[in-house]
Formats: sequence, structure tokens, C-alpha cells
Amino acid sequence: MAVSEVGHAEAQPVGGFGPSAMTTLLRIVTCANVAVMFGFLANVYLTYWRDWPGLARLVAQLGLFGREPPKDALEGNDLTLAWIQALIYLLCLIGPIVYVYATKSRSLRYDAQILSDIAAFIIRASFWSVLFVGLADMVISFLRVEDYLQQFVGSELTQQLGRSRFRGPNVHLPLILLAILVAMFTRTLGFTWLALLVVVAELQIVVARFIFSYEQAFMGDLVRFWYAALFLFASAYTLIEEGHVRVDVLYAGFTSKTKGMINAIGSILLGTTLCWVILAMGMAGKSNLITSPILSLEVSQSGFGMYVKYLMAGFLAIFAISMMIQFASYLLESVADFRGDPGGREKASEATH
Repeated sequence: MAVSEVGHAEAQPVGGFGPSAMTTLLRIVTCANVAVMFGFLANVYLTYWRDWPGLARLVAQLGLFGREPPKDALEGNDLTLAWIQALIYLLCLIGPIVYVYATKSRSLRYDAQILSDIAAFIIRASFWSVLFVGLADMVISFLRVEDYLQQFVGSELTQQLGRSRFRGPNVHLPLILLAILVAMFTRTLGFTWLALLVVVAELQIVVARFIFSYEQAFMGDLVRFWYAALFLFASAYTLIEEGHVRVDVLYAGFTSKTKGMINAIGSILLGTTLCWVILAMGMAGKSNLITSPILSLEVSQSGFGMYVKYLMAGFLAIFAISMMIQFASYLLESVADFRGDPGGREKASEATH
């Protein structure tokens, strides 16, 4: 998913492929959809992690969309914070308009490549995160279950590391920040290596169980942690490389223009809609499927297993976010294919890294 020279060349009007009202509108809507998604995530964080009042309370107080005013009306600082949250969404709508009109000469394929690069960075950072967190948490869990941890860090820190509310912010979060930093200076997506790690993790369970009669909860946790990441994180890359299973009884015989039209419609009606459903159902409330485990730093029932269950809930969010961005990129590429714009690229028959 590295940026190509062709993808980043400024698009000049060529024949019928230059900027048009429909092209401009498509770019605005596509970029606004991605921007609003990030605005939604920012508001979820501010509302549930920083205890801001939330946009829903402001909407209810203003009596919009038939909502009844809340009993405890917003006022003072809370009212200001609620308006800031509303402003975030407004900026997410205005920003793409300003961007598109400031870059009218850019092609659909140019924006598609930018969106793909953003999705690739998110997945790259996520890969390094699960690698670092998985290895570190496995070591901590092994030392705890074998009662060696106290010898290395002392009794007080050993007790703290047995609490998810300590291990998450003080061990996992710094490693995730390190992973983001590493992702800025690397260009591999690492799926081949992640698949190998899953195999190695499973192999060590087999060897330990059947040769040494040794098995602990953290060993299975590590396999599930890495396998879930592999399955969900690779989806966006597989999409753009046409690697997903497609029932192409009719599709294979279509022209490039017809394929572009079908892919564009599918990206809107099926892809983008699915991603919004996952984010809305999973994160719109404090007790929802994704938000709740992350807020509580949920762990498995086994006290000496890995403390990463809450991160696995977050994998669903990463899946929806990366796929939303990649579907936006796919939509622009598909419309460009439908119009016959120059600069199209052939999809790889298999993923290379």
C-alpha cells in the first residue's frame, strides 16, 4: 500500500477526466464521510473517557429531532463542552469542502491513494501494537503464573501488574504509543509475519502440552489475540487487492466500466453501511459491545491469563475504521474506473509485503 509516484502526481484535466461538479461532489461526500467518522470517534472518547456531556444531551436540550429536553439541563461549562462537541462535527463537514475546493485539480485516484495510505498506517500501527503488547503481556503472565515476577519487580509492583487498570495504562498504552512511532518509519504491513507468529504461538502450545505436559491460560490467549488481529486487520488490505472471496459468476465477464459501477454501488450500500453499523452499535453507548470492555479494561476469567480481552474488543473498531477508509478509497477508484480515467492499476493476485 505504499504510495506510488503515479498515485501522487497532481491530476491535470485530460479530455473528459478533469474536475467536474459530480467529481467535486463525490470527493466532498467521500472525504466528509471519513471525517465524520473520526469526529464520531473523538466524541465517543470525550463523552465516555473524559466525561464530557455528549452531543445527544445538547440535541435533547434544544428540542431537535423530537427529543424531549433533559431534566438536568446543561449549563455553564457543560454547555460549552457540548457545543465544542457539536463544533467537531461541523468542522468535519466544512473541512472536506475546503480541502476539495483547494485541490480541484486532483484526480479521484489521487484521493483514493491518500485514503489507502491512511488505512495502511492505521493497520501498520495496529500490527506493531499487537506484536509488542502480545509479547510483553505473555512474559508478564508467564512470570506471574510461575511466581517469578516478584523476583524481578518486587511485591508491590507484582500486585499492581495483577490489576488490569494498572497493566493497561502503564504497560499496554506505552507500547501502543511506541508502535505508532515505529509505524511512522516502516512501510511493511506485517501480515506475513503476523501469520507466522500465530503458527509459532500455536506450535509452542502443542510442544509444551504433548512433550512437557505444560499448559497455561496465557498460551491460548496469545494465539487468539494474534489470530483475531490477523483476521480483522488484514481485511482492508485484502479489499483493495481484490483478495476477498467474490462470487463472480457474472462479474468476471463484465467490462471494466461495469465492474467500476458495481464496485462503487457495493462500497456505498454494503461496505460503508456495514462499517457505520459496527461503529454505531458498538460505540454509541457506554454499555455497548466495543465501548464497555475498553472502558472497564475487561480481562478473561482466568486471573493468570493475558490481560488483553479489552483490546480484542477494540479490534472490531479498528476493523470498521480501516474498512470505512478503504471503502472510501475503493469507491473513488471504482468511479474512476467507470469513467475510464487514466492511471488505473492492476490488483495484485496475491498480497505482497
